[in-house]
Amino acid sequence: MDKVMRLASQRAVVIFSVSTCCMCHTMKRFFCELGVNPYIHELDEDPKGREIERALAKLLGRNPPVPVVFIGGKLIGPTDKVMSLHLSGGLLPLLREAGALWL
Repeated sequence: MDKVMRLASQRAVVIFSVSTCCMCHTMKRFFCELGVNPYIHELDEDPKGREIERALAKLLGRNPPVPVVFIGGKLIGPTDKVMSLHLSGGLLPLLREAGALWL
C-alpha cells in the first residue's frame, strides 16, 4: 500500500492501469482529451504489479481494481466514480486545484 500511495502522490494525476484493459484505455483517453497529461502506471509492465493490484483491490473492495485514478494524491476511484464526479461538475475544479489543468 505504501508504494501505491507514494506513486499516487508523485504527479497531479495518476492512473493505475493494465495495458490490455479496454476501460483503462478509455480512462486514459478521457483524461488526455480533457487536456490532462496523466502519469500511467501499467501494472502488467511492473514486476511488482500483482502486489500493487492486490493493494488496490483491497483499497477499493473490488476486483479487478483497474482503472484507478488518483488526483492530487487523493483516491478518486474507478471509472464510475470519475465519470460521476465529471457529470456533477466536480472533476475539472479538482484537476485545476491539483495543477493538472491551467484553464
